[in-house]
Amino acid sequence: MKYAKRMSNLGTETAFEVLAKAKKLEAEGKSIIHLEIGEPDFPTPENICEAAIKSLKSGDTHYTPSAGIPEVRHSISNYISKTRGINVHPDEVVMTPGAKPIMFYAILALVDEGDEVIYPNPGFPIYESMINFVGGKAVPLKLKEEMGFAFDVEDLKKLITPKTKMIIINTPQNPTGGILSEETIRKIADILKNHPDIVILSDEIYSRLIFKGEHFSITQIPGFKDRTIILDGFSKTYAMTGWRAGYGVMNTDLAQRISRLMTNSNSCTNTVVQKACIEAYEGPQDSVDKMRDEFLARRDIIVEGLNSIKGFSCIVPLGAFYAFPNITKTGYSSKELNDHLLYKGGVAALSGTSFGEFGEGYLRFSYANSRENIKEAIKRIKSVI
Repeated sequence: MKYAKRMSNLGTETAFEVLAKAKKLEAEGKSIIHLEIGEPDFPTPENICEAAIKSLKSGDTHYTPSAGIPEVRHSISNYISKTRGINVHPDEVVMTPGAKPIMFYAILALVDEGDEVIYPNPGFPIYESMINFVGGKAVPLKLKEEMGFAFDVEDLKKLITPKTKMIIINTPQNPTGGILSEETIRKIADILKNHPDIVILSDEIYSRLIFKGEHFSITQIPGFKDRTIILDGFSKTYAMTGWRAGYGVMNTDLAQRISRLMTNSNSCTNTVVQKACIEAYEGPQDSVDKMRDEFLARRDIIVEGLNSIKGFSCIVPLGAFYAFPNITKTGYSSKELNDHLLYKGGVAALSGTSFGEFGEGYLRFSYANSRENIKEAIKRIKSVI
């Protein structure tokens, strides 16, 4: 079978490859502590599950509009209006099966072959994969450890060319746990005011998982709402990764085009899932607060533990549920140490290079696991370093 040339440009998400290796080792009888997958280990809140069951029993088993049922779009628009302090209309919302389709559709709809897209590196690997897939040029913007894994806005300024079509920002960040402060985002906006044709894809999927300060979106700056696509969803905030529930907020013209891409690919998002998402936003929020508090406790345990390991140095992440320690003083490359910890120590993590070229010298640990398992993982790492 002869494949289309574009398939050679398609990347992957290494977390699932490492998970497969770890599961194989477990099947062979080896004990593995999973710190590789970016997935909350909490159950989906009961009220959300009950809303889904009620929806299923009431017969919500048919097609819906490609952009989502009116009720869920209304709920999302209210949520974004409230949390970002902007006015969002339901027609500016597109519901998708997971948040990844918003990345894919936005890049597919806006980036022509040869167009340049600036993206954070180390960063979520699907950014670069999708840019390459559509024939765009992926331009990495280095996140700097000494800046709390923010980037230097002067570096951004230097990367912008007449071919720049889109800039991707992510806060809080995967894989570093860093955030972009309001001051940094305002500086980004000051630069982009001189480039009105550049679109911003703002990945805000971890916006409810911040341990210090408040989330700030570039859409809150006058003039930026209509040129920005907010990417958000329910997977991380409500432990709904397997439900596949995400959405984008964008200007109505782009929303119509993204909806057409949905029609041509997925038709629509699962009806029952959409009803559950309404309950997620409009029901009790105490489960979100409890989950964030538990992640904070786990963060402190893993950061202290990693910093106690010879050759490791880990700054304190301010959001999400990832630690991204510098391991250059261990003498290992990122990939070598990642494999060493998995096969010799029984600890599954991810090489920093899974997130781009500037991830060399780092590992990513997801602390979406129990406190006991995190402590045991630290002991195992010490035993093989």
